[in-house]
Amino acid sequence: MKLRIEIVTPAPPGTLHGNRITALRWHQFLMRLNYQSTITEQWSGKSCDLLIALHGLRSYDSIKAFKKTHPDHPVVLIMTGTDIYRDLKNSKKVVQSMEMTDAIVVLQPDAIDSLPKQFHPKVRVIYQSVKGITKKEPPKRHFLASIIGHLRSEKDPFCAAQSLKLLPPDSKIRLMQLGQAMSPDFKKEAISLDKNIERYQWLGQLSHSKTLQWLSRSHVMIISSVMEGGAHVVSEAIAIGIPVIASDIPGNRGLLGNSYPAYYPVGDQVALSKLLTKAETNSVFYQKLCKAIARRQKITKPELEQESIQKLIKSLVK
Repeated sequence: MKLRIEIVTPAPPGTLHGNRITALRWHQFLMRLNYQSTITEQWSGKSCDLLIALHGLRSYDSIKAFKKTHPDHPVVLIMTGTDIYRDLKNSKKVVQSMEMTDAIVVLQPDAIDSLPKQFHPKVRVIYQSVKGITKKEPPKRHFLASIIGHLRSEKDPFCAAQSLKLLPPDSKIRLMQLGQAMSPDFKKEAISLDKNIERYQWLGQLSHSKTLQWLSRSHVMIISSVMEGGAHVVSEAIAIGIPVIASDIPGNRGLLGNSYPAYYPVGDQVALSKLLTKAETNSVFYQKLCKAIARRQKITKPELEQESIQKLIKSLVK
């Protein structure tokens, strides 16, 4: 009889939230490994051999109810950026979720340092993988930068757009921003910037495949987040071979490595504009970024993620 696994994610079906994408990818791996897998927004109440929950705060009720009903059945908690870098400090429920679970998954190794030490023996690092996507020829007339992610405060969504005002007048940089505005104020701001900054265009939310088309033909991708558990779009950029200009936070360092040469202080528009200019005008620096990204591609291989997931499940279900 196949092992029955339920994946709980607070992100609803059809959304492009990182939690939903992670849940779908794990679901596909589990099916490939010959397990029976379903995805729900909260525990269905049905019996299963293993519960996998994304988000310690928002899946707290599901974890608690499952453990109360099935105290001997293991639970895996996949921790998100808001879990680790925001909610852990502000909510006892995150700690209680960690206490109730049998294993804790983080998406990059730097996250471990932010977790209470008593939980370290439970922690596994499982990098997010990306299916092979071909790098496209970038535009010749301008230097295309993309920034991808829903417009919300954790992403510092307009730092990149504002930094465009600081570029040299002869710069050929163009910034394409992709992602849904998560509040009316963010929508208003994006529309205003689109109207007033010639180099900037907000495309809103596109399908995942269209988003990847934009990413795959970019010269660089910018990730400006204030907090990240390990952004899947960074893994996608690495897998395709697109250089990343990244805010200096643990979630980005954990994926790109401490020696990666294109970090800037969070929110620093001046530093970001200088890195963009350097990437556009200094071919030696640009090639250095390309090589640094290529060295990280091994962590985005699907076989590594699948093997890590199988190893985790076998360690929990005897």
